[in-house]
Order: sequence, then structure tokens, then C-alpha cells
Amino acid sequence: MSYLHLGAKVSNQNGGNAEGEPEAFLRYERQLRLLGREGQRKLKAATVMVAGIGGLGGTAALYLATAGIGRLILAHEGVIGEPDLNRQILMDAERIGQERMATAVQSLKRLNPEVVIEGYNAKITAASEAWVRRADLVIDARYDFPERYELNRLCVAARKPMVEAAMYGFEVSLTMVIPGVTPCLACIYPEQEQDWEPFGFPVLGATSGLAGCLAALEAVKWIAGIGEPLVHRMLRFHTLDLSQFVVALRRNPDCACCKSR
Repeated sequence: MSYLHLGAKVSNQNGGNAEGEPEAFLRYERQLRLLGREGQRKLKAATVMVAGIGGLGGTAALYLATAGIGRLILAHEGVIGEPDLNRQILMDAERIGQERMATAVQSLKRLNPEVVIEGYNAKITAASEAWVRRADLVIDARYDFPERYELNRLCVAARKPMVEAAMYGFEVSLTMVIPGVTPCLACIYPEQEQDWEPFGFPVLGATSGLAGCLAALEAVKWIAGIGEPLVHRMLRFHTLDLSQFVVALRRNPDCACCKSR
């Protein structure tokens, strides 16, 4: 496991102060009309963990960074492969065979040098608990069921809200897990698919990117305190005909993961 850490630059450009907060919020001028200065300050003060920086998680991380999240904690293992490049927008074709995380962190820093980024070349395991506990919100963008269940368990134990985002082919799925309030992932999907092949499902970059955008939007809404989050509800969106529906969710009182919460 490797760890990369890049800190924020403190600048007095555009009326900034010694704490690095621009008085005019010039970078975020257009979104201030939606979030207000207080909402923007909440983003700046927030830490979001994104588990997975592929087509879905990388897009979510990109839009959180450009929105002005103060700190990102990123986790994803491995090196860049050519089949990644149809969807993983933080990657670089000139770095095939090199560590994925280092490239992702550099891409995000080029977009917004002010964001503090911790990047871990690692899968989600029980050892990821420290990252979850330091986050204000977690986005689950992992590609396999064991890691998703483990991240769900860690979020429930730490009582951290989690945006659960997924895609398969042309379909997007999104909900929010609020420990002790909403169903957790194990309530919704109590059994893992035994024949699931994590690298065998079809992926179109635009579909994974759409899922990532929705995940980032849900995170911004939750942190800034605007809109209505997907609590007790799951969005299913079909991109081929642009149809969508929302499913009501209920907690499983016998859930092995969250029943004690």
C-alpha cells in the first residue's frame, strides 16, 4: 500500500486571506448562486472519502475537487491498463503500466490546487477504518461486492453517511446509507451474487460518468445542506431510453450488519 499526500496552496490572490479562503470565492463564483457562501464554506471544511477512482469514482472525485471540497481521501489499487481508458478520466494514456493513484492525484491537483488529497494504492479492507472515521461522508464506487460490503460495515460502525453508487451496462443505481436511519447495503442486498465477475461486466464510459456525477451531486447536497437527499429511496436510471424510477427502501430489522444500530 502506498500513500500520496498533497496539500493546499495558501494564496492571497483574488482577495484571499491568510487561511487560504478567497474573500470573493472567485473560483466558485457560478456555484455560489446555488450554494451561497455558507454552503461553499461547508464544502471547504469537509472531508470526503471516495472508495474507487475508476470510471464512476474518478468522475465523482473530479467534480468534488472542482466544487471545492477541502480534503479527499482516495483508495484504489493497481496500475493503469489500456482497457481502463474508455472511462477512467483521471488516467493518462502515456502512463499505462504505472500506478493508478499517483496519476489520479496529479490530475485532480491540476484541476484544483487548493484541495488536499490523500491517495492510497489499496483495496478496502478492515484496515481502511481510519480513513472512514476521518471522513464526513463516504462514496462507495468499488467494483466488487466484498469491498462494498466491507465499506458498508465500516461506515455503519463509524456512523458515517455513505453514497452508494453503482452502474451496470446502461443502468445507474444510487442511494444514501445513513447508519441507524436508513437501510444499509446489507439490508438492500443481503446476499452476494456467487457468480459475479468484477472485471466481466460491460462498461460504457458515459454511463459510469453519469453515475459519478450523480454521486458527487448527492455528496454536495448532503454537505451543503441543500435539496432532498436519497434517504430511504433508491434511484434507478436506464440510459438507453432515459427512463427512471425511485424505489422505496426499508431497513431489515434482522440485518446482521446494522440491526444493533
